[in-house]
Amino acid sequence: MNRFNNPLILAMALLLFAQPALSQTKNGFELGNALVPVEEILRGGPPRDGIPSINNPVFQDPADADLWRSDDLMLTYDQGEVSFAYPIGILNWHEIVNHDLGGTPLLITFCPLCGTGMAFDPRVDERSLTFGVSGLLYNSDLLMYDHQTESLWSQIEGRAVSGPLAGTELEPVAIRHELWHRWRERAEGSGKVLSADTGHRRNYRMSPYGDYDHSERLYFPVTHTSRKYHPKTWVLGWSHNGESKAWPFPELAEHGAVLEDRVGGKAVRLHYDPDVPSAELRDESGNLLPATRAFWFAWYTFHPDTDVFEAD
Repeated sequence: MNRFNNPLILAMALLLFAQPALSQTKNGFELGNALVPVEEILRGGPPRDGIPSINNPVFQDPADADLWRSDDLMLTYDQGEVSFAYPIGILNWHEIVNHDLGGTPLLITFCPLCGTGMAFDPRVDERSLTFGVSGLLYNSDLLMYDHQTESLWSQIEGRAVSGPLAGTELEPVAIRHELWHRWRERAEGSGKVLSADTGHRRNYRMSPYGDYDHSERLYFPVTHTSRKYHPKTWVLGWSHNGESKAWPFPELAEHGAVLEDRVGGKAVRLHYDPDVPSAELRDESGNLLPATRAFWFAWYTFHPDTDVFEAD
């Protein structure tokens, strides 16, 4: 008997041949025009919006925020005379804050797996986008999605990698990484901190990732690896005019607090703070640049041709 006369075998064969088409959709997102290999877009575990973005953030005076300790890390953003702090303790559980600053939108993002806290201007073609957590990863990094078109966006690349807006880039916005007590001193009464009253029940004093920040283990595969440093070594990375450079914090600690350098023909000055640890990158006029604080493995996998600063 011809085996394809058997309805069960025929159904199994049809399902097998249909798999490539089915693989073009993950977590409900269409990947047919993906700019990265579809097989490298992985499910991170939670479903779409299983990690809930904060879409209506509430802010409070720092004096009323008794949850945070002096050495807790914040992402901070200054708008005029007001400074906003977004605690990493909250971002570990939510990853995205859609913040409307009086008609000026700001997208705050954090990927715990890559250690990357990054901000963007979410306006595309004069339309303000809002973002959620897709539950998908690319190179272990957060894939966001915009609610308006359901395009997927790579956080570290700052660009849409699938959907109607594929290839579109978001404008990065410069932010700081500061300790709670340092930010409070700098803000001098003009600061506002994201409230732990998010509408969700989470223990914001506990990281859901345990000792991940210090372990050599990666939860998900990446396309490029380097053993030059421990994979979770902190670096500051920046790209300009087609060139990328990373400043590993151990090298900065050996060099000293201030470093003058050039990237893509542009003169920059880097200020290293070992207490956080973090670093700020500024141009010749002293303007803060949107550099990326990241784990070494995360910066390297997206920038395998990166230059690396080494102390003399």
